[in-house]
Amino acid sequence: MSSVGELIQEKALFFYKFLRSPGQIGSVTPSSKFLARAMVEPVSWDEVNSVAELGAGTGAITKYIRTVVKADTRVLLFEKDPVLYRELRFQYAQYGCYRDACRLQYVMNQEKIEQLDCVISGLPFFNFPQTTRDHLLDEIIASLKDGGLFIAFQYSRQMKKQLAGRFDIEEIKFVPLNVPPAFVYVCRKRGGQ
Repeated sequence: MSSVGELIQEKALFFYKFLRSPGQIGSVTPSSKFLARAMVEPVSWDEVNSVAELGAGTGAITKYIRTVVKADTRVLLFEKDPVLYRELRFQYAQYGCYRDACRLQYVMNQEKIEQLDCVISGLPFFNFPQTTRDHLLDEIIASLKDGGLFIAFQYSRQMKKQLAGRFDIEEIKFVPLNVPPAFVYVCRKRGGQ
């Protein structure tokens, strides 16, 4: 199949998944290349030994991660949707793929990874109940090394206060060339540089 055909199929699948579970998927279309680049650009990839991507979806950001990580970087992908999860496991067989980002610490123990240098997230935090948001953020903070990066995109600035209470927000980038336009939060875990 041509890359145009694959792109159309990917967008159709994503739209279908959004219609079935808008609270879990969060968007009608996969992340644009502009958003994917904005998510990976703030990271010093030559210093990253382990990274997790939460809400990897169709792999729109994962394919950019694959181009920048070192050959020995440990990559963990999380995707709740069973169809998208299976596709990620197939496309990115070299990475650990898991279903539940709320079990990040457990997965790291299974993978024998002590701490992550970076967590990249496409999860629609504002769509989740507050208890789920709190649990996910607790897992992320516990997983990151001091001074580690947490980079998340959201479709509004509604998570700014909650993220600022837990991280140092270094930058919020607006990415207009995405459907819908997105904000990229570049956050650092307190306790190191």
